[in-house]
Formats: sequence, C-alpha cells, structure tokens
Amino acid sequence: MKTILIAFLTGFISLTGYSQSTESATFEVAGNCGMCKNRIEEAATIDGVTSADWNLEDQMLTIVYDPEKVDLDDIHQRIADAGHDTEKVRAKDETYKKLPACCQFERIEESNNPGNPEKKSGRCKRKGN
Repeated sequence: MKTILIAFLTGFISLTGYSQSTESATFEVAGNCGMCKNRIEEAATIDGVTSADWNLEDQMLTIVYDPEKVDLDDIHQRIADAGHDTEKVRAKDETYKKLPACCQFERIEESNNPGNPEKKSGRCKRKGN
C-alpha cells in the first residue's frame, strides 16, 4: 500500500512540475476612467492571459500570461483594436474617435519608427490635463 501511495504522489508531483509556466509584464496603456479600465482589461484577457489589471492613476497594465500560448504583441494589438494606445501600438484614429467622450485620452505620440511611439511629456495624461 505504501508503494502505491508513494508511486501516486511521485506521479502527481511530476505532473504538476509540467504545469504551465507564466510570466508577468507591465506596460503603459492610455485611458481615463472606469469604463476604460473595463475595456482595457477585457481586451487584454485573451486565451493564455490569466489576469489583467489596469491602474488608472499610473496608466499601467499588469498582466500574467503564458508565453507559450500568447505573445505580448498580440495583447498590445487587441488593446489598440479596442481603442486604447499602448506603448507599442497606437489605436486607429477611427476606433479612438468611437470611444465615449470621457474615454478620449491624450494620445500617445507616434515616432518615425512604427511600433515604438514616443510619448508627449512622459506619461499619458487625461485629456485636458
């Protein structure tokens, strides 16, 4: 009986050793309000992302994800497709303009190198600040 129990526990420990590996990442996403928070977190929560938390005060999104299932660039693109600029991908103007008025943040400036925007005055600010 002990042998069976030891074999079972060894097998269980071996299986849990092969569990998914996760990483975390934090990056800037522009937004203004609670509706922005919901939209950003929903856009970021795709297959392979276990959590997404956007902070209104510092405009930073923290995600926990499985790099074997999802690429960070895909997450940036999904957020931009929802209308929010990230530090890597700028939302299309048409999509941004469809956001509610309270959600229209100060845009992140694009540089000459697409996919690597330069930001005006450091952080994204709320429109009108």
